[in-house]
Amino acid sequence: MTVHFVGAGPGAADLLTLRAARLISEAGTVLYAGTYLDHEVLSHASPDARLIDTQHLDLDQITAHLVEAHERGEDVVRLCSGDPSVYSALTEQKARLNTAGVPWDVSPGVPAYAAAAAILGAELTIPEVAQSVVLTRTQARSTAMPDTESLAQFAASRATLVLHLAIRRTRELAAELVEHYGDDCPVAVVYRASQPEEVVLTGTLSDIADQVEQAGLTQAAVIVVGAALSAEAPRGSHLYDPARDRAGR
Repeated sequence: MTVHFVGAGPGAADLLTLRAARLISEAGTVLYAGTYLDHEVLSHASPDARLIDTQHLDLDQITAHLVEAHERGEDVVRLCSGDPSVYSALTEQKARLNTAGVPWDVSPGVPAYAAAAAILGAELTIPEVAQSVVLTRTQARSTAMPDTESLAQFAASRATLVLHLAIRRTRELAAELVEHYGDDCPVAVVYRASQPEEVVLTGTLSDIADQVEQAGLTQAAVIVVGAALSAEAPRGSHLYDPARDRAGR
């Protein structure tokens, strides 16, 4: 039997992959992060499946549930919000499973930033405006950031910036980013992207904190910063340029 780490996407039940829906339906036990997921995601589970909300559990308790289900001869799904490759504690959980001799695999999901961009109708990489997207977070009551990954260093590139786990510090972060992006730089905040409670705020670094505070947002939101949010491409992409040599190059 296997523990399947499954990307649950941004929350909407119809944004699961086909593989994710199948694995959930076949699992005897499903562990999920109730803080972030719409419960409609669990509609894919078997009526007989054990459903365990992990929002109040530590990793040792979560691992115990995974191991116990495996020992019962069940396939187990550990649902991760968004995609398991980002801020999922996958590395810590798989290390514990390796120690316990429990096999595991990983299925990707739609990441929160991609769902937010879709809601905004935004391409985050615009020719000659921004060709890089930085996915990062900030430090508050959390693990320290590496010394080489300060917000100022990322901001200096003026790439499209996506901030996770940062909504409580919007005002402080906006003030820090103004130096590099300017106070008129477009910003979007998307809360619970794709879920019934979804909230979308758009503005600039000068006013986004006021909007966040007025809306009372304190979790489950991503902040997107950068000129790509409002830019029109100054010239066509080289990929689709009629003059491009398409003979295998």
